[in-house]
Amino acid sequence: MAAALDAVLAKYTASGQDTNDKLLGASFIVINKDGMVRLLPVVFLRPPHLMTATETLYSNAAGRLDFPTEARPWELNTFTYVASLTKAITSTAVMQLVEQGKLRLDDDMRKIVPELGDMQILRGFDEDEKPILEDNTTPITLRMLLTHTVGLGYDLMPDLQKWSESIGRTVTNLSGTLEGFKTPLFFVPGEGWYYGTATDWAGQALERVTGTTLSAYLAQNIFGPLGMKDTGFWPEKMLHVAERTAAFQIRGSDGSSLSPGSSPRNVSPNAIDSGGAGLWTTAQDYSIFLSALLNNTLVKKETADEMFRPQLDERQARQFEKLTAEWGGSLAVEFELDMELNHGLVGCINMRDVPGKRKKGSLQWSGMCNSHWWLDPETGVTGVLLVQSQPHADPVVTRLYDDLERAVYGELLKRS
Repeated sequence: MAAALDAVLAKYTASGQDTNDKLLGASFIVINKDGMVRLLPVVFLRPPHLMTATETLYSNAAGRLDFPTEARPWELNTFTYVASLTKAITSTAVMQLVEQGKLRLDDDMRKIVPELGDMQILRGFDEDEKPILEDNTTPITLRMLLTHTVGLGYDLMPDLQKWSESIGRTVTNLSGTLEGFKTPLFFVPGEGWYYGTATDWAGQALERVTGTTLSAYLAQNIFGPLGMKDTGFWPEKMLHVAERTAAFQIRGSDGSSLSPGSSPRNVSPNAIDSGGAGLWTTAQDYSIFLSALLNNTLVKKETADEMFRPQLDERQARQFEKLTAEWGGSLAVEFELDMELNHGLVGCINMRDVPGKRKKGSLQWSGMCNSHWWLDPETGVTGVLLVQSQPHADPVVTRLYDDLERAVYGELLKRS
């Protein structure tokens, strides 16, 4: 398997100045349910006798972390902004609180996070282009927040941009502030599916219940116990990773070459820990988290089973599929547009086997800089690909990810 995957990484990463149809660098780790990647001594949340032996199916990186050809190599500990890969970690932390009885999936979060109670439903715009807003009287549950069925979107969406302009709003989601996350709902909570800031508000529920920041909670309950010392919300405070932080890359308008970019986030001084898109990490660290999730190290098996279970009803699932198709498949680039989709409490679920790739019931998500993870409960395989390119759904990354996954499952089929 290693030789085939090494060749794929080499094919898609630049060795010289030519970046046509290539990336500066990429790191890829695949592990299985037989064990947990142990790169550093860690203190496990579960007794050692419950942990199984380690097996890493593949672990490597290729390319460099900046544009000059003499730049440092891209390695497994290259530090990147993973954006929405944050969601799986925040959702897991929230489910720890559900497991402890401190939060409940179907309780109304407006009682815990009053800001949610102030959100109105955007019903369109009148003839003067003023927003038509309706008060929401429906409970907003934690389950809705974790499954994106609450009606919150990102303010990059046209209707929310129009709403912002109509009221003179200048702060945005990308500011990372609580004010920036306050937007109207697209529908009555629970009556549809839309992708946005819901996980950020789930992170706020965690903070209100625990009385601590999301960063502090994760450090104590996930990052610290697992030895994830290269993961955090504020890279400027993590001086030990400065020299191995990857440059941002933007795919040119011709769809092939790369040019230097900048961070997509314009973080304000009063920014909060964004539970939906705030984390920076490495492939090493994120693979440790995925392995712990797959091995029930962070939550009990019954909790994990609920997290991995399809949560959307028929109406919600069809809306999810419709939006995915309308957005060019960007929410699920690894599937054909006719894939039947659902959503668990931690990510998107494919409801059919993908020939040559993952099995039915697998979970996945991606970030705006094109990093990806997947978790296949049936085969017991999970993997993470970290890159740092824009715009989202970069076709070069899509091809790379597809080739890597097919090589992994091709080898697994040979073993079976």
